[in-house]
Amino acid sequence: MRPPSARPAPQLWPLLWPLFLELALGMAVGLVATALAARVSDAAAGAFALAQQLNATVFIVFRIVGAGMGVVITQALGQGASGSAERLARAALGASTWIGLACAVVIWAGADPLLHALQAPAELLPLAVPLLQWLAPAMLLDAWNASMGSVMRAHLRSRDTLMVLVAQNALQLGLALAWMPGFGLVGFAWAVIASRLLALGLHALLWTMRLGLKPRPSDWLRWQRAEVAAMLHIGLPGAAENIAWRLAFMVSMGVVATLGSAALAAHAYTSQVMHFILLAGLAIGLSMEILIGHLIGAGRLREANRLLRRALAWGLASSVVVSGLAALAGPWLMRQFTQDAAIVAQCVTLLWLTVLLEPGRTFNLVVINALRAAGDARYPVAVGAVSMAVVLAGGSWWFGLHLGWGLAGVWMAYALDEWLRGLLMWRRWATLAWLPKARAARRRVRRLED
Repeated sequence: MRPPSARPAPQLWPLLWPLFLELALGMAVGLVATALAARVSDAAAGAFALAQQLNATVFIVFRIVGAGMGVVITQALGQGASGSAERLARAALGASTWIGLACAVVIWAGADPLLHALQAPAELLPLAVPLLQWLAPAMLLDAWNASMGSVMRAHLRSRDTLMVLVAQNALQLGLALAWMPGFGLVGFAWAVIASRLLALGLHALLWTMRLGLKPRPSDWLRWQRAEVAAMLHIGLPGAAENIAWRLAFMVSMGVVATLGSAALAAHAYTSQVMHFILLAGLAIGLSMEILIGHLIGAGRLREANRLLRRALAWGLASSVVVSGLAALAGPWLMRQFTQDAAIVAQCVTLLWLTVLLEPGRTFNLVVINALRAAGDARYPVAVGAVSMAVVLAGGSWWFGLHLGWGLAGVWMAYALDEWLRGLLMWRRWATLAWLPKARAARRRVRRLED
C-alpha cells in the first residue's frame, strides 16, 4: 500500500455537486414550509421564522462536537489512520446523544421564556410556543443524523448522504403539505420528526454497507474521552464562533421584532431567498473543509493553499452573479410569499443590499472552514466575536433603531460584519499564519493512532 502522501488527492467536483444539491433540497423544504405558513397568515410566517431561529440557535451547541468531528476524521483518513477514524465515528454517536438530549430539553422547557427574550410580539406566542415544543424531539434525531452524515462525507461518500436527504426531504415535504393545512405549524413539526426517523434508519444502513461500521448499542451512550477531546480541540472554538454569531443574530432579531410583525415577515421571506443565494459559497466552504482536512492529514500543505485560493475565486464570482439575479427577480419572488405591497417593497430593498452582503459572507464560508480544517480554529473566534458583538449586534440596534433605518439598517450591519470578518480571515490565510497549526494537527492525529 502506498503511503498517504502518495495517494491521489480527492477531487472537488465529485464532492461539491452532491453537497450543493443536498443543501439546496434542505433549503427548498424550508422555503416551502415558510410559504405554507404564509398562506395561513403573515403572523404565522413570523412565528415560524422566530421558532426556526431559536431552534437553530440551541442546536448550534451540537457544533461543539460536530465542528471538530469531520475535521479530525478527514485528517485521520488523510494520514491513513483508519483505526482512529473508526473510533472517532463511534465516539461521535455517543457525544451526539447527550448533546442532542440537552438541546431537546432546552427547547421544550424554555420555549416561552426564549421567545420572550427575543421580544416576540404577543400575538405570535400561541403559534410559536407549540411549534418549538413539538420540534424538541427532532433535536436529538438531528444530532444523530448530522454526525452520521458528517462521517459519510468525511469518507467522501457525499452521494450517499445526498440520497438520504432526498428521501428525508421528500417525506417531510409530502407530510407538511398534507398536515399543515389542517394542523398549522404543529403539522410541520410532526413532518420533521417522521422524516428524521427515516433518515436515521437509512444512515445506520449505509454505515454498515458502505463503511463497514455497524453501530453497537454502547456506541449510542458512551462518552469516549480521548476521541471526544480530539474533536473538542477543533469543535470548541468552532462552536464558540457559531454561538457568538447566533447570539448576535438573535439580538438583531430582537431589533426586527421591535419593528413589528410586518418587519418579521419581510425578514423571514428575504432570509429564505438569501439561503439560496449563499448555496454555492456554503457548498464550496463545506467541501473545502473536507478536502483540505484530507490534504492537511497527508502533509500536502501547498496543495491545500492552492485549492483554497481557486475555490474562493469561484465562490466570490457565484455570490455576485446569483445575488444580482435574485435582486432583479425580487418583486416576482416576494409576491410568491405575500401580496402586501409594503412588505414586498421592503423585501426588494433588502435583496439589493444582499448584493453587497454576499461576497463578504463568501469569505467567511470558504476561508473559515479552510482555517478550521487546517487546525487553526481559535483565530476566527477571537477576531469574529468582537465583530459580531459590536458590528452585527450593536450595528443592528444603531442603524435599525437609533438612526431609524429599520430593516435596511439591520441589513447594513449584516454586510459590514461579514466583510470585516471575511477580510481578516483572508489575511490570516494569505500570510500563511495557519501553517504551524496544520503541523500541530497532524501530530495530534498521530498520537491518537498510537
